[in-house]
Amino acid sequence: MTGSEVPHAFRLAYVPGVTPAKWVRIWNERLPDVPLALAQVSSAEVFGVLRSGDADAGFVRLPVDRTDLSAIPLYTETTVVVVPKDHVVAAAEEVTTEDLADEVVWQPLDDTLDWEKLPGRPAIERPATTADAIELVAAGVGVLVVPQSLARLHHRRDLTYRPVSDAPTSRVALSWPQADPTPDLVEEFIGIVRGRTVNSTRGRPQTPPQPKAKGKRPEAGAGKAGGAGARRGTGGGSGKPASGKSAGKSPRGGSGGSGGAKGGKGGKGGKPRRRP
Repeated sequence: MTGSEVPHAFRLAYVPGVTPAKWVRIWNERLPDVPLALAQVSSAEVFGVLRSGDADAGFVRLPVDRTDLSAIPLYTETTVVVVPKDHVVAAAEEVTTEDLADEVVWQPLDDTLDWEKLPGRPAIERPATTADAIELVAAGVGVLVVPQSLARLHHRRDLTYRPVSDAPTSRVALSWPQADPTPDLVEEFIGIVRGRTVNSTRGRPQTPPQPKAKGKRPEAGAGKAGGAGARRGTGGGSGKPASGKSAGKSPRGGSGGSGGAKGGKGGKGGKPRRRP
């Protein structure tokens, strides 16, 4: 294979908390000759990576500037509050922002939630990253409200989390630079994320439909003959009537066959009269 024939690698960026393993596995099954390169990028930097061409597509968090980027919303995450395991919140199944009114709620600089008003008591500073905020919570200082995937990403044995029913949510989307037409490899990945089959018209070329085998048509009347025989019962095969009476029996109980024979042996109507 020459250098010009080496397939272009597909470069996929993703923000922390997103797990692209399922889609990567499908890609490797369908396009084993095209390598897929993964790069984790912060939520603040991922759009610059897409615009610069350093990634062909990326899993991002909405909102997306649709001026030069396209996006497909995929799912909405549950928002949780991260607290120490011995915190009073840990005893509840779910809390509201009002339940956090007396807590210091950290808002790191890479916060992905769109707050109108941050709940709780104001903090003296904003941690640089979510990881830094997690360290403060583990030290027993304040709590942190984040998408559930980030709570899982920064899991610690001494911390737990509970859903916050009325907090803003984070929506994950697939985004890519706008182009006309959309590059083939990007179109392929869009199809995988949307669940298209391998033969989808917008994915790889469809396999031509195979002609159906021509079966032998049943002979005309074959079904009717069987049905008629079934309706005749036991007499259908022999031609005898279905009733128990013998065919040709006279009303007086004599046999039609014997009567015919007698008539043929010399009955008055059987021979011509002699003339004198």
